[in-house]
Amino acid sequence: INGNAPTIKAPGFATDDRRATRMAVDHLIALGHQRIGLAMGPMRMVPAQRKRSGYEDAMTEGLPGELLRMVETLYTYEGGVSAALHLLEQGCTGIVCSSDVMALGVVQGARQTGRSVPHDVSVIGYDDSPPMPAPPLTTVRQPVDAICRAAVSTLLAQLGGERPSDTEMLFAPDLIVRDSTAAAPID
Repeated sequence: INGNAPTIKAPGFATDDRRATRMAVDHLIALGHQRIGLAMGPMRMVPAQRKRSGYEDAMTEGLPGELLRMVETLYTYEGGVSAALHLLEQGCTGIVCSSDVMALGVVQGARQTGRSVPHDVSVIGYDDSPPMPAPPLTTVRQPVDAICRAAVSTLLAQLGGERPSDTEMLFAPDLIVRDSTAAAPID
């Protein structure tokens, strides 16, 4: 679940991370952001690889010629702070994060540099964690219930003697727009 490795021959169940990141970047582009960064987890992880691909696709299609600004870090609050400092130094006005915890770190990193969210920088998380401190976080919600139902159904079918496919099922995410994103600041 959520990180099937190509070398493992078993059914997989995951959020379509590529699509999720594209949705987040497209949202920021629609708000007028051009310098958009990605704070992602370690590239050895399949979800991070897919998020990076989605970011690259959305940027290339939506903002051709714009620089790609990515920071690989841990899925932690501290990783988010560090990513924010690097991405803000590169002029980012919008940052897409690979987790809500990272996004909270990015908000703190923005504050450390005297910026406010969402007025100076828009931040998007990933997971739709329980309510967090202000501002309420725009995030990508994973379809956890649907993923769990599919995994349990597949397991029960296996216990009943069926041989499941070794393919991976990808589930559509939702973008939940809250107060951590706004129109790009005017330069």
